[in-house]
Amino acid sequence: MPKHPTAPRWLDEEEAAAWRSYLLLTQLQQRELDGQLQRDAGMPHAYYGILARLSDHPDSTARVTDLAADLDYSQSRTSHALSRLEEAGWICRRPCPTDRRTTYVVLTGQGRAALGAAAPGHVNCVRASFLDHLTRLQVQQLNQICQAALAHLTSVRPCP
Repeated sequence: MPKHPTAPRWLDEEEAAAWRSYLLLTQLQQRELDGQLQRDAGMPHAYYGILARLSDHPDSTARVTDLAADLDYSQSRTSHALSRLEEAGWICRRPCPTDRRTTYVVLTGQGRAALGAAAPGHVNCVRASFLDHLTRLQVQQLNQICQAALAHLTSVRPCP
């Protein structure tokens, strides 16, 4: 078992409360968004995320590996989700003409329509369950907090 070079810096009361609140918030928010999308659009939040990411890419096309990295999905989770989306007619997969190891995912017209139909309810849920309860300053601060944490996490430096 690896030893930590220094003793842990335990969370103080305020830090522990903030951390627990953050964890509970993210769990409840995911459940809320997933339930709304399942109920109103017949898709889980994860599938909505894939369709939305594809719509952001040029020509609504992305390499499978890039899409998985964007969403921080494992290869098996990505493959399973793409199979379901393909069965629904919302995406199609195309091999790369120059590299047999590369596959592209393309958002279809049906997929764009499904995303367009799901988006209003989704954004209403995001607002009603989260953003409408924050001030503009709090939204700006939240973005700054998230960007600071993401900058560290995306530097690929694992916890000690």
